[in-house]
Amino acid sequence: MPPAQLLDAHTPPTPGLPAAGRAARRKAQSSRKRSLAARYLGYVGYFVGAGLISGAVVHHPFDPDRYTRIATYGALVFLAATVLNEFLLTRERPGLPRMLIVIGSSLLLSFGIGMLSGGLQHFDDFPIRGAVLVPAGIVVSFIAYVIKDADTPTRRIFSVLGLTVVAVAALAFFGLREVAASMESTPGGGHSHGTGEEPAADDHTPTTTSSPATTPVPGISGMPNPASTSPAHNDGHADH
Repeated sequence: MPPAQLLDAHTPPTPGLPAAGRAARRKAQSSRKRSLAARYLGYVGYFVGAGLISGAVVHHPFDPDRYTRIATYGALVFLAATVLNEFLLTRERPGLPRMLIVIGSSLLLSFGIGMLSGGLQHFDDFPIRGAVLVPAGIVVSFIAYVIKDADTPTRRIFSVLGLTVVAVAALAFFGLREVAASMESTPGGGHSHGTGEEPAADDHTPTTTSSPATTPVPGISGMPNPASTSPAHNDGHADH
């Protein structure tokens, strides 16, 4: 018998291989489903955290305790999304020093994005504050992203790209400050959130100042017609 036939004769069939292959495929599909849900949560966490921070940064002076809590919640959500995306869903987990750098830079990045988006979104409401938040958010978010990105050396902050970002932020600051000054000089410009700083009673002052003219005498308020016709009634009785 040839050697090939001897090998075929002594090698038993392996009927379990197809079943094992199906089990491996099912396991891979279930892991992909779990990773899809985790990636979705991590993606949404970035935006929800940055959105909470942006609202808290803009409105912080009006209720510091409340918006400090909101900013803290937003930072925690953003950090949870960072841990999920950068450490749990990645194949290569970094060491402890790199992990601390990523967490710190992610926290800084969340506040930079919050300042930028909040300043743009509420610029009409708070022009002076928005003129500061927008350029500051540009610079802070760029620095934090360079530190967070493992493939980018930190010295790129001071590169031509970094100087361009600083120049753009400076132009945005001076431009937005001029726009904010023109908005503040116009009546009713900015501060449309109903706070105590805005002159909300100015629209009603014309109606309140005209009311004393209709009530000069306390005894005849609201009945001007009988008072005007009383002299004619007295003249009629005088003829008799």
